[in-house]
Amino acid sequence: MGETEIIEGSMSLPSEAGTPFRFFTSFVLQEATGLRAATLPQLAALLRKVPEGCIYYHTHYFLLSHHYLIPEPPNDFAYWVAEILGEGRLGEWLASIDTMEHATLQSLREAFASTIERYLDQTPSAQLKFASEGEEFFFVKSVHVIMPTAHQVSTLAGFAQALSQISIHSLYFHMFDARLRLGQSTNDFAIWFEEQLGLGPLAEQVAQLDPYARTLESLRTMLLAMVQQELDRQGTSHAAAR
Repeated sequence: MGETEIIEGSMSLPSEAGTPFRFFTSFVLQEATGLRAATLPQLAALLRKVPEGCIYYHTHYFLLSHHYLIPEPPNDFAYWVAEILGEGRLGEWLASIDTMEHATLQSLREAFASTIERYLDQTPSAQLKFASEGEEFFFVKSVHVIMPTAHQVSTLAGFAQALSQISIHSLYFHMFDARLRLGQSTNDFAIWFEEQLGLGPLAEQVAQLDPYARTLESLRTMLLAMVQQELDRQGTSHAAAR
């Protein structure tokens, strides 16, 4: 009975996707906005109206430019209020905002702005602090340039091979950018696994990965292990079917 159930389950899965997965890559360019804040009230006010590309830059650019070597998610807002204005407690509040909990940049913007406003309500004296000339918070905007790669796959085995070869920029695009681009707590890989290959459990595993808690290379290693485990399982199932 157990063997029969395995055979039926494995035969229902498409071995080849109807829509291939095309790997893309992206580069993030910097663009100065001319907007700057010298005080906390100014920072909160600008946070509410700057382009979303600014929110992205100051919370994500560091991760890619340093290949995400530091496991603690940094952001420029936390650094500036702690190191330049000397508001260490607020710096801790801002550093503790979990980027993973926010599927949109608008939500992330609201989290930073409201945290600063709440702090100002509790600590009115903080409104009087200001950065000296040259140490203001300068808002920079990210401009994404997205390009297709030569990698396009239709099977899980092909996906594993391509995943081992793509650049970390491509991995970043499909894991980090996907969440904000789609406005969902998932990524491009998980969606393709589920919608094209019918691999719901694998898709769920991949969607639950926290990309902010790992380096890009360790993320690649984990993904490859998950995919290989699924390939091994399918091989076992097919062997049982025979």
